[in-house]
Amino acid sequence: MKNLALAIALTLAAGAALAETEVNITKNMPTVTVETRNGPVEISRIQDTTHKIGGEWALTSRPCPDFCIQPNTPAAGVTTIGELELIEMLQDPEAVVVDSRTSDWFQGGTIPGATNIPYTYVLDELGQLGCAPDFDGWDCSEAKPVALFCNGIWCGQSPTAIRNMIEAGYPAERISYYRGGMQVWRLLGLTVTGGE
Repeated sequence: MKNLALAIALTLAAGAALAETEVNITKNMPTVTVETRNGPVEISRIQDTTHKIGGEWALTSRPCPDFCIQPNTPAAGVTTIGELELIEMLQDPEAVVVDSRTSDWFQGGTIPGATNIPYTYVLDELGQLGCAPDFDGWDCSEAKPVALFCNGIWCGQSPTAIRNMIEAGYPAERISYYRGGMQVWRLLGLTVTGGE
């Protein structure tokens, strides 16, 4: 009887431990910690398997224009990435992840570690991305690897920023585009922090 009770207790404990990490990022990555301006933040997925997105993020049919479906690649030479590649960039101290949405959207929640550079100001802020001002505009020969995102596949803010950056001299091969943006990030139940 004692052995049966012990076996049941161990089974329940093991089940509870598994339930704590039931919804992993990948099979071998339950969570990941990234550095932000406000200190380390652990990115994980919401563990409630009945969780659903709501509000703004659940809308499927936004009027076009302004909310037109964006191309998979916003410009030649730019690499379109998914969540795992974005997480790798968040862990890379040389890379910059840019939330190119306007500040009101950013303040409503963003990807941990993202820097807010609204698409309307990106050309004024190329210095944050490794470019140096010169007499002709910007020298981007030392540009950092950068990933830009906005609200999702219907959002034109990051594609607009990317095209403007390239026109200003930013090397396209150093730009990644997280096309899924906040909508897919939230759909996957990944950690969202308040604007930093």
